[in-house]
Amino acid sequence: MNTVVLNLEPIAHLTDEQFYQLCIANGDLSLEMNAAGELIIVPPVGGESGNQEAELITDLEIWNRQAKLGKVFSSSTIFILPNGAKRSPDASWVKLERWEALTLEQRKKFPPLVPDFAIELRSETDRLAPIQAKMQEYIKNGLRLGWLINPQDKQVEIYRLEKAVEVMQMPAILSGEDILPGFELQV
Repeated sequence: MNTVVLNLEPIAHLTDEQFYQLCIANGDLSLEMNAAGELIIVPPVGGESGNQEAELITDLEIWNRQAKLGKVFSSSTIFILPNGAKRSPDASWVKLERWEALTLEQRKKFPPLVPDFAIELRSETDRLAPIQAKMQEYIKNGLRLGWLINPQDKQVEIYRLEKAVEVMQMPAILSGEDILPGFELQV
C-alpha cells in the first residue's frame, strides 16, 4: 500500500477539532494533514520497520527515564505544527517545560507544538522525497534536531535549525547533541 494524499480544499477546510474527530472516527487509519490542507493516509509498516521503530522509541525512552528532561512520543502521536500541518514523527521528544506549558486538554488531544527532536524511519514502501520534505517542514516549524534514517540507502540525514542537512553513511553513532545531552544511537 502506498501513501494516499487527498485534496479536500475544493470542498472543505478541516479545523483542528474536525481533524481530531476524523482521526478518532477512523482509528484504524494513520492520518496526517499537510499545511495545504491535504489529507494524508499513511500505510502501515511491515515487521522489520515496525521493529526498528520500536527499538528507536525504546532507546529514546531509556535515555529519557534517566535524564528526566522531557516526554517521548510514538508514531501514533499527532502534533499540530505552527503552520497548521498535523504530523506524526516515528519517534519524537518534547522538552519537559514546553510539554508542561500545554493545558490538560491540549495534552489529551493533538499537542499544538513541534517536537524538539524527531526521528523519521524510511520503510520499504516510503519514497524518500516526501520524507525529506516532512523533515524540512519540521525544521521550518522549529524542530531543533531531526534524524531521517534511511536503511535502503544506508544513510542518515541530520536536520538542525538554521544549518544545512548533514548526510552520514551507516553504520554510524548519532549524538543527541545539546538537545538530548548524553543520548547516543548506533544505527
